[in-house]
Amino acid sequence: MRGGILGIDAQRRLIMGDGIVEDSVLEQQVADVYDRGNAAAVRLECGSERGDRGGSVAAVKLSESTLVFRQRAFGARRTTADAGRRRRFRRSRPSHSEDALEERHPFMLHVDVVTLFPEMFAPVIGLSIVGRAVERGLVAVRVHDIVAACEPGARADERPFGGGPGMVLRIEPLVRILDEILAGAPAGEHRRIVLTSASGPRFEQADAQAFAAADRLILICGHYEGIDERLGRIYPVEERSLGDFVLTGGEIPALAFLDAAVRLVDGVISAESRAAESFVGGELDYPTYTRPPVFRGVDVPAVLLSGDHAAIAEWRRHRSRERAIARTGGSNSPSQPD
Repeated sequence: MRGGILGIDAQRRLIMGDGIVEDSVLEQQVADVYDRGNAAAVRLECGSERGDRGGSVAAVKLSESTLVFRQRAFGARRTTADAGRRRRFRRSRPSHSEDALEERHPFMLHVDVVTLFPEMFAPVIGLSIVGRAVERGLVAVRVHDIVAACEPGARADERPFGGGPGMVLRIEPLVRILDEILAGAPAGEHRRIVLTSASGPRFEQADAQAFAAADRLILICGHYEGIDERLGRIYPVEERSLGDFVLTGGEIPALAFLDAAVRLVDGVISAESRAAESFVGGELDYPTYTRPPVFRGVDVPAVLLSGDHAAIAEWRRHRSRERAIARTGGSNSPSQPD
């Protein structure tokens, strides 16, 4: 998998470094995903291990809907062969420059993800609401490989000073990546630099709203025993936790933060849907039902079938308040009859 992702083509297939399909990866990592109309499919095409099971992949043809992953290399690690292949994730229009593209979308949210495992992000960035937001030019996402930013032969982690278990992410490659990101960023932009960390406050909907309102969101995926603490002395890094539990790495929290923020960017989903979601106004979403009206002896509440829109709205408000009270451990208000 370290061969790197070259891009996501017009058919939303993931194209890996040397263009070889590795069947075990197809079986273990990513299954075909189809929408209701069988219009969208995702396949992981990888060639990190050549073998008899591999087959060649057609060259990527860039088009109006093509998404490209650009992976920057630093120092002597970069080769002539790599230069044409390592790309950051971005929309690409062959007839226009990248700078011109960003000028046409001055209000897009720019997201930079700093990670040891860039391959984990491509399927999410290329699919669902996040993928559509990128394709429509509302969000730009770049994924930066920490290993590629290390000096030749150097590790991304080291043992902590003072001893103790585990490893610590080194500060040098992280600073190189952040220096490069901010050197190319517009002056005066509103940015948030967020480190996924169990030590940080728990991520909430208010954080997603704040991240979505920024010009740039930089997500640093923590790992091991953490990162060198001096990073927070050099950059205004804020920590966020996904919850009171431990994960192997910060990629899963970063994916959650990315998804929660992107869906709140103006134009990504309808304002009506956003206004009716959980955590808006301190309440939770009300219970929902659909066909059939009776299933295994369980009925849909009669009020929802009554056609009385005022009664339905009141029922939904009441149920939403009930859920919010129950979630916070308070005593429930008297229930309305179904």
